[in-house]
Amino acid sequence: MGVIILGAGASSRMGQPKLLLPWDGTTIIGHLIRQWQALDAAQITVVCRPNDEPISGELDRLGFPRKNRIFNPQPERGMFSSIQCAAHWPGWQPGLTSWVIVLGDQPHLHSETLRNLVAFHARHSNAICQPSHEGRAGHPVLLPRSAFEQLKNTDAQTLKTFLKQNDASIVKCPVTDPGLALDLDTPEDYKRITSKTPGT
Repeated sequence: MGVIILGAGASSRMGQPKLLLPWDGTTIIGHLIRQWQALDAAQITVVCRPNDEPISGELDRLGFPRKNRIFNPQPERGMFSSIQCAAHWPGWQPGLTSWVIVLGDQPHLHSETLRNLVAFHARHSNAICQPSHEGRAGHPVLLPRSAFEQLKNTDAQTLKTFLKQNDASIVKCPVTDPGLALDLDTPEDYKRITSKTPGT
């Protein structure tokens, strides 16, 4: 399992880099990396903006390998451009069979939710897997190699469109985690979510 943490967003509504906000004794990016390390991911990457010194400095502080940083030269094109950068990236370890697309603003998802999602994907290894809470599908999205390879040449402009094009290959993993429906976009969101999340 390869992990793609999307960290090239501008965080314009937050007013400061989301990934650097405090979370559970570290930063949001530190927490996300720690979560996926605990799930025994074979390789974890972070997609960044070029010359983003604050994020690079935090990744250095965390001891995150430079060789696992993917740079999106045109982050203004949106989230899907970062996903496609990851699909084209030549640094993936051989032997990976699936990839997880992780949003940089979902540190509030329970580790048990992610563990169950990974186990679910192991049982549906040829399918695209998405968590679903009360009928609403969300992230992270798990892709088998076949779908991950399609990202390189798709005519889709967004992940939503790409998933719609591959709807027949998607299976939904029911979860009870209400965090799936929460957005972390503004200072008010951050204050509200951290007030309800133990350990933050």
